[in-house]
Amino acid sequence: MVSAKITIKNPTGLHLRPAGILCREAMKFKSAVSFQFKNTTANAKSVLSVLGACVKSGDEITFVCEGIDEEEALAVMVEAVSSGLGEEINDKL
Repeated sequence: MVSAKITIKNPTGLHLRPAGILCREAMKFKSAVSFQFKNTTANAKSVLSVLGACVKSGDEITFVCEGIDEEEALAVMVEAVSSGLGEEINDKL
């Protein structure tokens, strides 16, 4: 199991389009990919789970990946969030 904390930088948080991009990236891996936010653990491979976490811009989440390709999965998830999930990011955060 590997984990990493990251701050959501895109201005709209994890609404439908960025959540879809996040899920598409997570589904490329055999490992379980989830993230923790406040008291919630969300399955990063489920759009409804990601949306249900209600993550806003500036919130910090912790990705947790567990499985045979966990290191690669974690790196890709962190990079996807760092790059703004298809949206222009706010570098002031």
